[in-house]
Amino acid sequence: MLKWFVICIVIAIVAGIFGFGGISEAAAGIAKIIFVIFIIGAIITFLLFKKIF
Repeated sequence: MLKWFVICIVIAIVAGIFGFGGISEAAAGIAKIIFVIFIIGAIITFLLFKKIF
């Protein structure tokens, strides 16, 4: 998940530097969604493993 997040952020930064605003905004939006999914998954995993151990 974090790999895809980093890839989208890099695409957004490069597109922003070269002036492609639409692509930059789309990549940043996708990166935000992926990051939120990762955080939710990490919290759920942490809570599940906390109960097991």
